[in-house]
Amino acid sequence: MGMNVSQGSGQNEPEVMMEINTTPLIDVMLVLLIMLIITIPAQLHSVNLDMPVATPPTQKTDPVVIKIDVDASSVIYWNGKALSDRADMESKLREAATWVPQPELHLRSHAKANYGTVASVMANAQRLGLNKLGILGTERFSD
Repeated sequence: MGMNVSQGSGQNEPEVMMEINTTPLIDVMLVLLIMLIITIPAQLHSVNLDMPVATPPTQKTDPVVIKIDVDASSVIYWNGKALSDRADMESKLREAATWVPQPELHLRSHAKANYGTVASVMANAQRLGLNKLGILGTERFSD
């Protein structure tokens, strides 16, 4: 803060100057502004992304579907052909378990079919490792 006061006596005295000298304040503000600009990190206009390497899509193959039907008299059908006994069904399931890729089993049973027959088909399939099993036609039993 500066003030101009003269040491003279008389009538020629200049008036006392009561204004603040703002030059040093502006200099300090400019120095602070420059320091702020220097300390701010440079902003990048790009974003670095690690993108996965493109691989060609694999050829999609349709799965093999095996249709197993159980009629009202508990006869088991393998893709429309009647099986003679449960041992024949188990041998067909054992053969299907060795296929790569694993086939899908679509099981459809009649409403009057024996529950034990349908349950044995599902249990044998699970025991042999066939886990792609779908039960079709259950909308009939919703009532």
